[in-house]
Amino acid sequence: MSQAAVELKASDLNAHGGVFCPSPLAHMKLWNSHPKVYLDVAATGEAKCPYCGTVYRLKAGETVSHGH
Repeated sequence: MSQAAVELKASDLNAHGGVFCPSPLAHMKLWNSHPKVYLDVAATGEAKCPYCGTVYRLKAGETVSHGH
């Protein structure tokens, strides 16, 4: 699949600081994609899907509050 990059706002992340791939944010159809995986974006500011190579990263200037 593609090596697309998806820029995220902090509000796009779930309560744990991550996203799932495949994601509608990456314009993917869930019915024809790979198994759903959780990607921790908050830890480093970006994460890469091991299945399709899509990179999810925080937009410049976005910060994630760690309220754990």
